[in-house]
Amino acid sequence: MKKVMELLPESMRQMVKPSSTVVAAWGIFFFCSLLVFKLLSDGDFSFLLTYAAVCRCFAFVILNIKMYTSNSASSVSLKTLEAYVCVFFLRLISIMRHEGYLPYDSSGDWFYHFVESASLCGVCVSIYLLYFRFRGTYDESQDCFGNLHIPSFLGVLYVVVPCFLLSCLFHPNLNKDWLSDVSWTFSMYLESCAILPQLYMFQRQSSGVVEVLVSHSVFALGFARVVEMAFWMSSFHELTSHRSPRRAHHDRIGPRRRRSTGEPAPRGGDRLRGEGHQRGRQFSNPFHLRGCHGCHQQ
Repeated sequence: MKKVMELLPESMRQMVKPSSTVVAAWGIFFFCSLLVFKLLSDGDFSFLLTYAAVCRCFAFVILNIKMYTSNSASSVSLKTLEAYVCVFFLRLISIMRHEGYLPYDSSGDWFYHFVESASLCGVCVSIYLLYFRFRGTYDESQDCFGNLHIPSFLGVLYVVVPCFLLSCLFHPNLNKDWLSDVSWTFSMYLESCAILPQLYMFQRQSSGVVEVLVSHSVFALGFARVVEMAFWMSSFHELTSHRSPRRAHHDRIGPRRRRSTGEPAPRGGDRLRGEGHQRGRQFSNPFHLRGCHGCHQQ
């Protein structure tokens, strides 16, 4: 095996044999994931939404570690970082004011907000390091996504503007608040496209060598999207279904009794906290997401 490793080029050796920093980072991540699941989750399916947020936060932690340890911002796309600033800021606008799109289990009480805020801080630190500390190592000529008929630094608008228009036209209304609903939807649409400038930069790099920790950061962001996809494939019906006021009243009374007994939430049914639920109100649906229509106030 050692002889085979010696025959490989240096770039391939780094991919096959990860550094101790990479192994330690992933080890700490999985340990913290288990700890959070044990201490801050009710074991509900909705924890997947929180786990995806933890994955995103981890992605920017290892990206910052990469830039600090290597004193370099090579292979990092500023446009992807700018897009993620918009993603986290818009999501916080929604979840800080309403509870409609929060996971139903206890991780949605405060931990989900904390992780999204930490992710926003992490990506802001990444931008600071790239733009001020290590600007000389930034591959601006390779970070040219969207350089078509507009200045280079505005290239991210090619993903931001279409996502904004789509979110205005097609969005759920679990919060019964246009700004909150559109902000949440905008963040979801934009997150799906935010990684494109980074992937385009990888494709354009003439050397063909991608920084190891940058690739792991991109993998963590992609893994978060896969986790969220599994969650929303099971919960999408809650964004489109509607209930009558009488059924909504029944859901407000019945689930409250179940929640007071301390029984675990059922795996079926709605998974959003509450339609039109302002921050600080008591939610009542013992389902996987808090924005289910059953909490609609009459």
